[in-house]
Amino acid sequence: MINVVGVRFKPHGQIYYFDPGKLNLKNNITVIVETEHGLQFGTVVNPNIEINPERITNKLKKVIKVANKNDYLKHKKNLKDASFALKKCRQLVEKQDLKMHIIDASYTFDRDKLIFRFFADNRIDFRELAKELASIYKVRIELRQIGIRDKAKEIGGYGPCGQKLCCARFLKDLNAVSINMAKNQNIALNPTKINGVCGRLMCCLKYEDENYEENRQHMKKIGDKIMTEHGEGTIISLEVLNQKYKVDVPNYGIVEVNKDESN
Repeated sequence: MINVVGVRFKPHGQIYYFDPGKLNLKNNITVIVETEHGLQFGTVVNPNIEINPERITNKLKKVIKVANKNDYLKHKKNLKDASFALKKCRQLVEKQDLKMHIIDASYTFDRDKLIFRFFADNRIDFRELAKELASIYKVRIELRQIGIRDKAKEIGGYGPCGQKLCCARFLKDLNAVSINMAKNQNIALNPTKINGVCGRLMCCLKYEDENYEENRQHMKKIGDKIMTEHGEGTIISLEVLNQKYKVDVPNYGIVEVNKDESN
């Protein structure tokens, strides 16, 4: 086990883990941390916890120091300047007629880099945009394309279940969801039923997939022949969690059979 602290850079953003060194950090303390993009200002949300090293997928970066008043004022200025840069960038996008939507802008704490995140349906040639932004702000410019699921996470909303979107509420890693997961769960392949507000397959299809896979392992398949008390029939559908088959028996009709009762 290793000692780490969880830090967020945005109120509802992803939690990143850092090495606190000898610092004893408490909840809601603001800190300056080292990231792959440079120094960042963040807030401790999981103070000094021990986790399995296997949960750390990248090299663990360090907490540089506890933020002081001057650091906080610098952070506030970075936020204000980034908001102006966001407006300017959107104007340039419109001027250059680029098919992209700029989501947000942020400075690294040391103002070494200005990062713009954008959404687009296709790949965008933004080289001229980056050059113009660099000439205006005199810093390194990074334009980072995000997916439509990331956009839904940023905007938020409610799913068909009536709950806040999982991606906005607690999901940190937006793992791939496949159409086979819907098929495994016998869900009608109707886009209005299986797609979330982002237009992609609902993330919750993944929650039950492992359970369905496990329960399906020892069941027969649709089209297989099985014997029932009314004679031999053909399986036309499965109830995976209930471990039941619906069987079409010639000259009798459709019957329901428990898996353990079939042969």
